[in-house]
Amino acid sequence: MKRTLALAVCVAMGGSVALADMLAPADVTYGDYGAVEQSLTGTPGDPENGAQVFLARKLGNCLACHANSDMADQPFHGEVGPPLDGIGSYRTEAELRGMIINSKKTFQGTIMPAFYVADDFTRNQDKFEGETILTAQQVEDVVAYLMTLTD
Repeated sequence: MKRTLALAVCVAMGGSVALADMLAPADVTYGDYGAVEQSLTGTPGDPENGAQVFLARKLGNCLACHANSDMADQPFHGEVGPPLDGIGSYRTEAELRGMIINSKKTFQGTIMPAFYVADDFTRNQDKFEGETILTAQQVEDVVAYLMTLTD
């Protein structure tokens, strides 16, 4: 009853809920070269929200390392990572999902953070121990946004 009521309230307020479909960070399965075929949420990503996560300094902050012509109006594009122009044309959703979840599975030695890993690394503050940088849905949203970046 409580779950039904909570779901009804959330839907009435225009939100969405991912109850049983969310894949925990420890349950992610990586394929060849770090690709992750399975959606983390079972819910399609929202490219508009993904763009906001991409920009948010306390979330993705992707623009700090990657140039992206789609966001030419934003200052301070990074040059540490590769430019992301056209990435949706030459990378699959599974490849992008894997790189965002834990890029070290694809590129050993990269300095790109693992955005959906909760264990097996040191956090700079105790309050972040056991936490991921992005939620499962935020990962799916960023993947959806990156897939819009085509030539």
